[in-house]
Amino acid sequence: MNVVILQPSYIPWRGVFDQIQRADLFVFYDDVQYDKRGWRNRNQIKTPHGKQWLTIPVYSRGAQTQNIPIHQIRIVWETPWNEIHLKAIQQSYSKAPHFEQYLPLLETFFQRHDEFLADFTIDFTVALARELGNTHTRFMRSSEIGGINGQKTDRLIQILQAVGATHYISGPSAQDYVEQEKFDKSGITLEYMQYDYPEYSQLYPPFDPYVSVLDLLFMTGSEAPRYIFKGSHV
Repeated sequence: MNVVILQPSYIPWRGVFDQIQRADLFVFYDDVQYDKRGWRNRNQIKTPHGKQWLTIPVYSRGAQTQNIPIHQIRIVWETPWNEIHLKAIQQSYSKAPHFEQYLPLLETFFQRHDEFLADFTIDFTVALARELGNTHTRFMRSSEIGGINGQKTDRLIQILQAVGATHYISGPSAQDYVEQEKFDKSGITLEYMQYDYPEYSQLYPPFDPYVSVLDLLFMTGSEAPRYIFKGSHV
């Protein structure tokens, strides 16, 4: 069984959905420490003035997030960030050929009022995966799995063994810290993604492959899977 373990992120880029498509089971790694400068609560869209960050405000100052796992991070609702994000997306993409097709989905999620960051970002990611035609991948959270107490590679292997994985598909950056010999001993095969996707027309050149997947959906519509699932290899 092919398994991916990846931290949840906010409207991620297309590489994440490639990993989802390759997985029989996709585990949201939500019980590891929250990283303030990562992609857990933010991503980028293209605008006429360059890339723009969309950041969900969270309680993340000082000791509030020290050693706190992702799934316990709370959203700050002192400002209507959800309305601000939707407006920013509309202003940048209202002229995109397929924007109206996905507007109802966006409105559904930006009308939510989740207490916890992971509840919002995980549900949004799953919905986008289904929009991209994924029907086979199962999803779960690592916080739902009991008895996991290892660190780094040991922790990954414990999760994989707990869910019955035979094959682990990892992002390429993990090569810097994953201990291959431990995978060899576990009997679980390990492969790394190689991201190599075709370009598509964007509203605001030059082309940027790393913005949120929303850009691809708005520009290519039902053709979006062709720019993800056939454009890379493991």
